Amino acid sequence: MTATTIALDIGGTYIKGGVAGPDGTLRDSERWFTGAERGPDAVLDTVVAAAGELAERHRPAAAGIAIPGIVDEASGVSVLAANLGWRRLPVRDRLSQELGIPVAIGHDVRAGGLAEARLGAGRGSRNFLFVPVGTGIAAALMVDGRALGGSHAMVGELGHLRVRSGDEACPCGGWGCLETVASAAAVARRYTAATGEPDVTAKDVGERAAAGDRTAVAVWQAAIEALADGLATAITLLDPERIVIGGGLARAGEPYFGPLRAAVAGRLAFQAAPEIVPAELGHQAGCQGAALLAGDLLIPAERPMTPSTTAPARTVPAHRRPG
Repeated sequence: MTATTIALDIGGTYIKGGVAGPDGTLRDSERWFTGAERGPDAVLDTVVAAAGELAERHRPAAAGIAIPGIVDEASGVSVLAANLGWRRLPVRDRLSQELGIPVAIGHDVRAGGLAEARLGAGRGSRNFLFVPVGTGIAAALMVDGRALGGSHAMVGELGHLRVRSGDEACPCGGWGCLETVASAAAVARRYTAATGEPDVTAKDVGERAAAGDRTAVAVWQAAIEALADGLATAITLLDPERIVIGGGLARAGEPYFGPLRAAVAGRLAFQAAPEIVPAELGHQAGCQGAALLAGDLLIPAERPMTPSTTAPARTVPAHRRPG
């Protein structure tokens, strides 16, 4: 990439934006309120205005947009983004028309996986699973630096694996989904239900668990056990060499990763145990991935960007190597 690009990561609360230089690294980050309560058209207008603001300031050669929900990257259509009210919305066409430059559209988690593959915790791995654990839980399967999209643009809905029977309903329409136990939202909600204490975050629960709060320990451990069930299933099906955990809970550090690694290992029999490591790019992963997608539009077809040409191999600390 030899030119400036701009990137947006559209979330339910904020739209994160930034600009990337010739090396593809995101900088000059900023954000705008999404305002989803105003309706889908108003959200799209805000996205267009934010992109236009960045474009006017930086004169980019291309733009990248990361979108939640079900995304058809090939057609540039947001198939379904429930939190934004978008259905079958041709986001790429609208933005390309408004900006007058090429626009790349990506799923937010797959874009985050791309960023971790090239610039973060996935470097040096040809086959890894990127799993952000935040308000929800999803996954991106990265193979040779590319995220697999699936036949219907729905691959990676790890949070909707059924890991518990007879448990609470999930907004997806299912029951006992991984998200209802192991997401940051579930951790906070379950602690509040058990104690009656409002306004508690997953971070609070983790800290209280570390301090010996019995209710917090139970909720925290239940989340880790459920996630281990989901990851063990993914390992059996996909055989990744590495699992990169992102999202808010990943910031809890060893009190989260130590028990999680042990729980996953205890569920494996013949399967090869992947290393389980924290993501490195934090909340900027989606926007950084969008910037990389935009940069890819500027690379000649005969010289595709690959992990081996975009980032040095990542040296894995000895204590994180399996076995």
